[in-house]
Formats: sequence, C-alpha cells, structure tokens
Amino acid sequence: MKKRSAIKTDLFADTHHRDKLDTLGDPLAEIEACIDFAALAAEVDRIAPRPVSVQGGRPPYPTETMVRILVLKRLYNLSDEQMEYQLLDRMSYKRFCGLSQATNIPDRTTVWTFENRIGEVGAQVIFDGVTTQLLKKGFIARGGQIIDATLVPAPKQSFSKEDKEQLKADAMPADWQPGKRRQKDLDATWTKKHGKSQHGYKLSVNVDKKHKFIRKIVTDTASTHDSQHFDAVIDPANTSRDVYADRGYPSEEREQWLKANGYRNRIQRKGKRNKPLSEAQQGRNHRIAKTRARVEHVFGAIEQMGGKLLRTIGQARANFAMTMMAACYNLKRLAYFQRVGITAF
Repeated sequence: MKKRSAIKTDLFADTHHRDKLDTLGDPLAEIEACIDFAALAAEVDRIAPRPVSVQGGRPPYPTETMVRILVLKRLYNLSDEQMEYQLLDRMSYKRFCGLSQATNIPDRTTVWTFENRIGEVGAQVIFDGVTTQLLKKGFIARGGQIIDATLVPAPKQSFSKEDKEQLKADAMPADWQPGKRRQKDLDATWTKKHGKSQHGYKLSVNVDKKHKFIRKIVTDTASTHDSQHFDAVIDPANTSRDVYADRGYPSEEREQWLKANGYRNRIQRKGKRNKPLSEAQQGRNHRIAKTRARVEHVFGAIEQMGGKLLRTIGQARANFAMTMMAACYNLKRLAYFQRVGITAF
C-alpha cells in the first residue's frame, strides 16, 4: 500500500504562510503599523533627490523601499551581501519592503549605492523623522533626561612599524594599493575602559526617563571623552529639569551651567585622591544610579539588534551606522509600546 506524504502542496501556500506569520505576530508588521515610511522617504528625497535615469537605464528603486531595507540592515546588523540574500530568502523581509511580487530584488551594489547617495545627512534625517513621528503620537520627552555614551567597536587594524611612522606624519604609505587603502580605517581610535583597550567609535545619547526613547545623539571616535558631548545632547524640550549622568561628567563649570539654565543637577559625584566621597555623597550616587541605569537598558537593546560591531570603514560610514542604530532602536521601542498597549500619557 502506497504511503501518503505528510507534506501537502497548494498553489496558495504563500498566502497561507503569510496568514500564519500574522497569527504568530510578525515584528516587522508591528514596526510598519506604527511608522509612516512614506514620510521618512519624502524627507530623504528632499535632502538627497533621486537621480534621473539615463535613457534606457533601469529606474532606481523607490526611496521608501530602500529606507525600509536600511532599517532591516540595522535591526539585524546585516552586511550588504547578507541583506541581498535575505531579501531573496525571507518572506517577511520581502513583504516589509514591498517586494513580495517583485521579479527584481535590490542587490548588494544597489544598497551600497543608496547609502552613499544619502550619506550621514540622510541617516540623520531618518532619525529626526522618526523623532517627529514620536512627538506626533504624543511621546514627548518626560521625567528628566539621562546622558551617557557607549563604545561601538570597529574592526581592529594592523599596521607595520613603518606604516605607523608614515601615518603619524600624515603621509600615506607608498606601498598601499588603492584596494588596501579602502580597507584601512584611519579614523577609528583607541581608548581604555575598565582597564581594557577598546578600538572604534563612540555614540553619546540623551534618553528621556519616562519612555526611554533616544532624543539626541552625537557620534565621534572612541578616544573622545564622554563629557565633551554633554552640551550637544542636552534636550531643552524635556518636561522635567532633572539631568542624570554618571561619574564621567561632573565638573564645577558644568554644575554652574546647569544651575544658571534652570536644570537640577543629578550627576553622580566622583571621589578625588585623598578626598573620598562622604557617606551622604555615596547615598546620593546610589539614588541617582537607580534612574541613570535606565540608559543601560537602551544600550542593551541596541546590542541585541545583532550587536554593535561596525562593518564599515571610516568615520563617515561609522556615523551613518550609529545614527541608524539610534533610529532603529526608537522604531523597536515604539512598536513595543503599541504591542503592549502603552500610550503616551
């Protein structure tokens, strides 16, 4: 007797699979439901107009499609090559990007070209566009602001002694071919954290206490001290005057500035040589730490988005990637609020 196969075939199998995805809960569908990607695309086109195709050439993909692809890349920390493969392979990715019925899928070169077209300014426009939509939904900055920075690792570089000497003199090693030059990151810097050497870049953020959205960002190299970004990420729009930060930020000048501008100083104190913190100061630090720790949740969520390791060369591309990290974190955070039914008020 012939055995029946357990696998059934159906001309409408793709439709059944899509319905199943909706039943299980597609996280990309949740993001799509709470963000107007057409509005983000319009802002990108405003600062980086779509190129006009030469006669007979293939027209560029819609900007909205490409913005969605950039979001996918950052949400899952994919390379251009991996992005091309996943767009061909994953039903949810194709649906999110509006490519379910498309015969031609953007390849790695198309993704790379689009990123170069919009550049750092384009990434900032996407971040600002997401922020604008948060505000329209009522998610204004509330409860105080928390300022902190995180190191974003970049691939470590190997240089010979002769190379280092020439680079230190602002000269390019003569034996470096163009291909080798493109693979050398001369912008990333080294720093020490908790006694360990770290190589890469730095992302400074301002997070509101109430909703834990990233409100302002500054990108830089790893060796730049956290405190240098403090003034740039202060958010005057926060409804509370409390400003929280860790021991890397206090100074008499900063304390005076905060007081003069009507802010309440919630920056942790730092002990000095031969002058340790008093019991009262330690208690104050402990109370502040409970709130300040909320920013670590933000960095942890970014880490879960495929990790923070950059796949780029040079500061311009690193700035692009870090800005997209912040924008995509806010997207995921907003989708979470919508899923669990948290409102702005």
